Amino acid sequence: MTDSRPLPRIGRHQLLNRVVLAPMAGVTDRPFRTLCRRLGAGLVVGEMVTSDPSLWHTRKSRLRMDHRGEPGPRSVQIAGGDAQMLAEAARLNARMGAEIIDINMGCPAKKVCNKAAGSALLRDETLVAEIVERVVAAVNIPVTLKIRTGWCADSNNGVRVARIAEDAGIQALAVHGRHRQQRYGGEAEYDTIAAIASAVDIPVFANGDIDSPTKAAHVLDYTGADAVMVGRAAQGNPWIFREIDHYLRHGQPFAPPGRAERAEVLGDHLAALHDFYGEHMGVRIARKHLGWYLAEDERFDDAGRRALRATFNGLESRQAQRRFIEELFRHDPAATPDRVARAVTSDGICAA
Repeated sequence: MTDSRPLPRIGRHQLLNRVVLAPMAGVTDRPFRTLCRRLGAGLVVGEMVTSDPSLWHTRKSRLRMDHRGEPGPRSVQIAGGDAQMLAEAARLNARMGAEIIDINMGCPAKKVCNKAAGSALLRDETLVAEIVERVVAAVNIPVTLKIRTGWCADSNNGVRVARIAEDAGIQALAVHGRHRQQRYGGEAEYDTIAAIASAVDIPVFANGDIDSPTKAAHVLDYTGADAVMVGRAAQGNPWIFREIDHYLRHGQPFAPPGRAERAEVLGDHLAALHDFYGEHMGVRIARKHLGWYLAEDERFDDAGRRALRATFNGLESRQAQRRFIEELFRHDPAATPDRVARAVTSDGICAA
């Protein structure tokens, strides 16, 4: 069954479809956001940026805030525990071109929660209200919020937090179907998301364990949410956005990418990483992405993937990595690991 409801809006911005790329630190940089948008994401959200402007001088922060050339709406996620500082961070990001500000109250990482930020904020509903009120008042662009179901199993306060957010002017809410103490373990639950979607009138995006078109359709039907938010399932599989969108629109699966398209997308992604970060850093960041792509490539068994990762992780230049991608799709899968290793080392551009 296709979803005939109007597409959700965030302020003046209407989503292109019901599939949103979740913000992920170390993953949703500009090259990956651009790729996911190209492959069907209806909205993409940037990596989490600290609300402390004194830390923005670092190269990591500057790159995380780089949205040059991206089509709108450009959504920037900010994190922190001080309402005044978050409001100022929202103002500065809006001045630098952000079109949507997203507040992080969902991150379970210890280094974030130990600073009373991320999902730790869910323990203090008074502070939640102060933060969202100040951030909304600080900017004239839409503000959204990402939360978990609560801090722990005994404190699933997602419905109360959602109502606080709506009353303060939050214009869309993403909900990860786990409490903080679960981190990413176990299975996401969708009953709390359904309760939240019933309790508020703003768009709700369901997040957690959405890894296929059929799972996305089930979650939307079960929760009544307005869109799904995809995170880890997009790592190594950016095609998931168009596959989910097509299934939701037509009720039919979309053909998986062929060898030629996989080669093109991997090559383009690596080139974008090299250009964005520079060769030294780009080569290193490409390694984790290649590992994710290999994990999703059914042509290889586990031993083949390990051999290919070992070869790729030893490459120290963009030329070598590009040659690797060319060779990866040139041979019979069974022979590929050995042939790729010989090809890149024979060029004299593999690390010794």
